[in-house]
Amino acid sequence: MQIKQFFLKTLAWVMFLALFTACKKDDPEPTPLTLVSLRAGTIDLNGATSATNIPVGTNIVAEFSTEVDDASKSAITLTRTTDNVNLATTITVSGKTITIAPNEIFGTGTPFTLRFGSALRSTAGLTLGTNTDRSFTSEGTFAAPGAFAHWTFEDNANDIVGTYDPTANQIVAITYVAGRKAAAGKAASFNGTTSIIEISNGSGLMNNGSWALSLWVKPNSSLGKGHFVLGLGGVNGFQFEIPGNYENCKLAASYAHTNPAGAGTTTEDLWVDATGNLGWQGWTFSKDYAGAFDDLIKDQWVNMVFVYNATDRTGTAYVNGERAKAQDFDNWPAGDNKRFVTGLQWQGALPLVANELAFGFIRSRNGTLFADTDWGDYAKPGANHFHGLLDDVIIYKKALTQAEITAMYNSGKP
Repeated sequence: MQIKQFFLKTLAWVMFLALFTACKKDDPEPTPLTLVSLRAGTIDLNGATSATNIPVGTNIVAEFSTEVDDASKSAITLTRTTDNVNLATTITVSGKTITIAPNEIFGTGTPFTLRFGSALRSTAGLTLGTNTDRSFTSEGTFAAPGAFAHWTFEDNANDIVGTYDPTANQIVAITYVAGRKAAAGKAASFNGTTSIIEISNGSGLMNNGSWALSLWVKPNSSLGKGHFVLGLGGVNGFQFEIPGNYENCKLAASYAHTNPAGAGTTTEDLWVDATGNLGWQGWTFSKDYAGAFDDLIKDQWVNMVFVYNATDRTGTAYVNGERAKAQDFDNWPAGDNKRFVTGLQWQGALPLVANELAFGFIRSRNGTLFADTDWGDYAKPGANHFHGLLDDVIIYKKALTQAEITAMYNSGKP
């Protein structure tokens, strides 16, 4: 009897072990964590080659083979490869889906690397194991990081990085046409008689500190007159113009100063001429174009960049990526207001100008500055309305470097 009971107990134990082992074999192995798809809008970022023309404001969506542990999302980085800076992002995990939303605009024509680090893990605890990198480049031509406002004129006049968008009533007689090359997209076309784009709160585009303006412009000489390419109340803010003989161009601007004898504002022109003239107070460099500056700018696409560096109180103009003119405000006579400039500053509300940046004229229509002249009256078709194409107008509240300016020109040149 005891032998029989022992046999039955042993048999039961064997059957239990067999059942337990069978059940254990039936348990599925955790699914390895792998990247299945990666998209920016409708563009595939998971292909064999680096993707291009990624919209600057788009989110990136990744799909994985299994659910992702939200606590491991810090393993994901988005790096701007031109300067190896990691962009701040908002990362949302929902099951197998990860959405990466940049906290700042990419910047045009800029390469990036998106890394899913090896520590990224599934909810089952399996890690990615190795770094998974995907690279892409944003749409357009390269713009140095840190833009405050950027108008690309891709079928509209909106600011792609900030909030300086015109209303429908602030856009008159503008068309959008093919730009200087395919990668640069479209440009805004101005008819030379009525075309204008107005941007409210223009004074916010100035900076009492370092500042820079970059633009691509192609003036049309067929009307035989000068061009007010843009203006914020004329020199009450800043203006860029090209004369009808195309022998020079200039940025005129208002600067804040802290002269102990009486702080306020002062004005100064930063202009590029054809002959390397150093005969004006404060100028330290002037490129000699051998009298042929008109060949460079007349009916041609040209890249103009103007920089004010508050650290050393210098102003520099660049033409097609090269330094063309430099001025040092410390070279003015002792006691002169220009010795104390700190940065660009709007002179304040004035009866003759509105606080609006105008593309295509020296001021917006809500003003009467120069309205008593043939060249400065917006209502007169023969005034110096801009005639030509304008593209990639970018404003920075920092000083651009020579390397950044050269890179922008090389990326954007026709």
